[in-house]
Amino acid sequence: MGLWDRIQGEFVDIIEWLDDSRDTIVWRFPRFQNEIKMGAQLIVRESQTAVFVNEGQVADVFKPGTHTLTTQNLPILSTLKGWKYGFESPWKAEVYFVNTRQFTDLKWGTQNPVMLRDAEFGMVRLRAFGAYALQVTEPDKLLRELVGTDPQFRTEEVSEFVRQLIVGHLGSALATAQVPVLDLAARQLEIGQRLAGVLTSELTGYGIQIPKFVIENISVPPEVEEAIDKRTSMGVVGNLDNYTRFQTANAIEDAANNSGGAGEAFGFGLGMAAGQRMTNAATQGAPPSGGPPPLPQQDQWFAGIGGAQQGPYDLAGLGAQIRGGTVTRETLVWHNGMAQWTPAGQVPELGALFAAVPPPLPPQA
Repeated sequence: MGLWDRIQGEFVDIIEWLDDSRDTIVWRFPRFQNEIKMGAQLIVRESQTAVFVNEGQVADVFKPGTHTLTTQNLPILSTLKGWKYGFESPWKAEVYFVNTRQFTDLKWGTQNPVMLRDAEFGMVRLRAFGAYALQVTEPDKLLRELVGTDPQFRTEEVSEFVRQLIVGHLGSALATAQVPVLDLAARQLEIGQRLAGVLTSELTGYGIQIPKFVIENISVPPEVEEAIDKRTSMGVVGNLDNYTRFQTANAIEDAANNSGGAGEAFGFGLGMAAGQRMTNAATQGAPPSGGPPPLPQQDQWFAGIGGAQQGPYDLAGLGAQIRGGTVTRETLVWHNGMAQWTPAGQVPELGALFAAVPPPLPPQA
């Protein structure tokens, strides 16, 4: 510091901070040998807090407003310096301005994927990124635990620490949410709010809170994305046989419009293939020449046994259950075409089966 700076420091009696950055959390007011005159004006703006530190010990804290520095409004500092009857000469102390506004431009992301178990995909690796807001709630704790004697404490000095906390809690938050991977996008807001509370609890000892936590995206590895895309394509296509016929018809039309020998041959080949497919479809299920027709499809029966649905059984299988005593007249049964479950003894189709079952033996003397 030059001579003029030292002389100017003796005459300056206004202590304030005009923040010209967007990332400074704590700024130490520069004074020659940290000397401050009694009666100096301390100006603390909105979203700021001024903290006086004497020989490494946090003393008085000032909220927004204009303050005239006297021994009356510096009770802790006066006690530390032993000013019993007041003091008018310049005195030494460090003044730290703490920015208490929300810092909303902080980003986070997972460098390595987070492993968790999904009900549909099994073990899956997830990556995520987003943003969060950070705010100082207790400036004295922040100075003691993180800032120390740093004259300009920026967000970059704490963002990596917070990012590590985020990654450490992200896997647990996703696992405890019990949300399938395909439904995570619909629950990102809820999971973000939960993580904000967990991180705030972790950072309380440092005088910091996370008022907002945003998950912008949760993604799976490329190979999983490819499998999901294939499944989606199959769902869009629907019936593959109908889709193949549609593609064949389009190819025949294109070949017919192509007036070349290759186009005619191609169209003829496709026409033969399509004709063969149509012939197969028309004759599917038809009985072989000279042979009997196929057997009719039997009804599939279901029974309520022991409070659980059992089956399906054909009529012979259900008869075996009746003869074995597993299915009784009171047992509920159902097959396709019945309006509701009905006791077996009330179903006409089963009357012949129960008729072949002897009644229970009378009590023996």
